[in-house]
Amino acid sequence: MVIVAYWTRIEAVLFVVCFMFPLLLAFQELAKRAAPIAAKIRVDPTATDALTGLASRAEMLRRLSEFLEIARNSGGEAAVLYIDIDQFSRINGRFGMAAGDAMLTEIGQRISDCVRDSDLVARVDGDEYAVVLFPPGKVDTTLALALADRIGAALAKPFAVDRIPCFLTSGTGVCMSGRAPMQTAESVLDAAATAMAHGRRNGPGLVGSFSPKMRREAVKMRALAPDIDAALDDGQIRPWFQPQICTDTGEIAGFEALARWEHSEKGVILPGMFLKAIANAGKSARLGEVVLYHSLSALRSWDRAGLRIASVGVNFSSTELRNPKLVEKIKWEVDRFDITPARLTIEILEDVVSDHDDDVIRHNVRALAAHGFGIDLDDFGTGHAAIANIRRFAVNRIKIDRSFVTRIDEDSEQQVMTGAIIRLAESLGLETLAEGVETVGEHNRLAQLGCRYIQGFGVARPMRFEDTIAWMHQHRDKLAKGSGTVRRAG
Repeated sequence: MVIVAYWTRIEAVLFVVCFMFPLLLAFQELAKRAAPIAAKIRVDPTATDALTGLASRAEMLRRLSEFLEIARNSGGEAAVLYIDIDQFSRINGRFGMAAGDAMLTEIGQRISDCVRDSDLVARVDGDEYAVVLFPPGKVDTTLALALADRIGAALAKPFAVDRIPCFLTSGTGVCMSGRAPMQTAESVLDAAATAMAHGRRNGPGLVGSFSPKMRREAVKMRALAPDIDAALDDGQIRPWFQPQICTDTGEIAGFEALARWEHSEKGVILPGMFLKAIANAGKSARLGEVVLYHSLSALRSWDRAGLRIASVGVNFSSTELRNPKLVEKIKWEVDRFDITPARLTIEILEDVVSDHDDDVIRHNVRALAAHGFGIDLDDFGTGHAAIANIRRFAVNRIKIDRSFVTRIDEDSEQQVMTGAIIRLAESLGLETLAEGVETVGEHNRLAQLGCRYIQGFGVARPMRFEDTIAWMHQHRDKLAKGSGTVRRAG
């Protein structure tokens, strides 16, 4: 029995030495090889957005950079969607930060529910998100646009905040990685953001796709960015003035101030290019201050020259109109120049009025109207401003968009639509001004339809302040010689 037991122990030792020991060594070797891999996949606390649990901007750019590096050798494209929630600040202002944070988290979840397992969703800024569509599988513009529509539909469904249904709109831009100005993650993301801004110009909820034309514009905007501060400070950016005349008398009724950039090297740059660069640089408020200052200076200079101008119209962006101190700021400026409020017209876009949920904007516009400033509703007919909102914003005059004016003397449908707008304005006790008048025929037809004021190239192009006095003298000389005005029908 002793011999058998002893032999059993020997067998056990031999088993360990011959079988288990090599197996343990193999496991140790695997552990050594796995250690670097484990280190690589260890969670980086900066890779995740703390609020939503989505990928952070840094993580998204890192993953996209890795893909682009591989794609240089192997081919293939990723697609980036840039999603921006419209005017989200009003949620925080109305319901508080906690409710806003909860909604941001739900927005991220809704976006995540729309994408594939292989795609990446990131929160790249406060109310801005990005989606990266990675292979495997098909990744092209058609797929990206379809996903953008799906996300837009998901975000359009009401959110419940304190049991109150809230509706949001969003803008989405799409860029295929191969179309970006440069093959870097930042460039692809910026291109998608540019496409989003282009889409948004056509209305809320619309999707923009990055194109070679946008690429050229993006390059130009980047080239302008370093010069913006100096241009605003040293007078390169200032308003030019476009006359507005009365169709009943032909007299000058006012001017609209339109920003122009006289670049030292590139010449005159139109606002369609530099306004985006200024907005991207966060300088829109500074531009507004510059235009307002020079507009009030112009009024005072015309007065001194004996040329009384009833008013100057200055455009204010939705960002400026959301400033709680805007009314105080404008009042201080007109007082400083000793200008009565009635001689400054605040121009607001129809899209701003149609967004009637923004209490700050509505309060500011109504307060400005109460102080005697004129309120013009710009680009009327291109948005969705309800009659009730026109009243709530205390609008004094509707500016009929040029799309209703072009060839109105030849197109009977244009006449019907524009005539309807003019009759609507008259029934509300509002004045009308037609923009973009380029021909004598358009001028005449608008006068006959009852549109009291017009502006456009057919009257005069925007001009530097230095040229306005000579133009006014020439215009008044022409009126004195009897070049007729056209009276309205009836």
